[in-house]
Amino acid sequence: MREVPAPTAPGRNDPCWCGSGLKYKKCHMAGDRTGRAAPAAPQTPFKLRPGSTLIKTPAQIEGIRQASRLTRDILDLLEERVREGVTTEQIDRWVYDHTVAHGAVPSPLNYKGFPKSVCTSVNEVVCHGIPEERVLVEGDIVNIDVTSTLNGFFGDASRMYTIGRVSPQAATLVRVTRECLALGIEQVRPGGFVGDIGAAIQAHAEGHGFSVVRDFVGHGTGVRFHEDPQIPHFGQRGTGHPLLPGMVFTIEPMINAGDWRIRILDDGWTAVTVDGSLSAQYEHTVLVTETGVEVLTA
Repeated sequence: MREVPAPTAPGRNDPCWCGSGLKYKKCHMAGDRTGRAAPAAPQTPFKLRPGSTLIKTPAQIEGIRQASRLTRDILDLLEERVREGVTTEQIDRWVYDHTVAHGAVPSPLNYKGFPKSVCTSVNEVVCHGIPEERVLVEGDIVNIDVTSTLNGFFGDASRMYTIGRVSPQAATLVRVTRECLALGIEQVRPGGFVGDIGAAIQAHAEGHGFSVVRDFVGHGTGVRFHEDPQIPHFGQRGTGHPLLPGMVFTIEPMINAGDWRIRILDDGWTAVTVDGSLSAQYEHTVLVTETGVEVLTA
């Protein structure tokens, strides 16, 4: 949801978005403007925003795990139902009904004014698409982003759904985006850095001629919908916050077929590609363990 846009264009003398402690002009400014990574920055202590819980307790992790399983089950249910002729409004109703039937709440509903229970982002919509009476037709690709709140804990994930036969470009974009998520998850281990995740995703996406959205990022989650740290899907290895056991966050690369830039529609939520190109996204909530990573929404 909209709380976590990546701060990709701070002022030259503002602190860099990566948490290095350096001014933006001395750190990632050049890389952000050219699409290339900036030189590595030294690590400094990371300041949490109020309410963020960086390291989760075992009890919190179990609560997040249960919420994440419900989110996974909802996405599985939609695999059986999302097809040509379905409206995004129907998808919203299915998500709402299944969520409340299991004693949970759809996290997006009324979050900062968002009017629906799920985000449905079709074709050129990058994220935060609002369900409506739009009918899905053959050739569409749609991201469905589900977050469940169960017993006060959050589980956040999204998937792509292809409607009938899609274009070769759409099929490749969806596949590469799924691979980007897998590669990002592979970087999660104690002793690694947030920048390792973004570097792997950026290299794979750009290696296939696609671009990585800068304006929205992954984020800490579990006790609150959005927590620290932010997880950019671009960057350089060895930069950003260190990965520590007990951290829970989302990885959710948004990959565009064309330009990486986006614009927000008049509804204040829907983000679309500036050039009308297709966009795809996959997302999981992950836990840094003592030895590696657990994908909580798998």
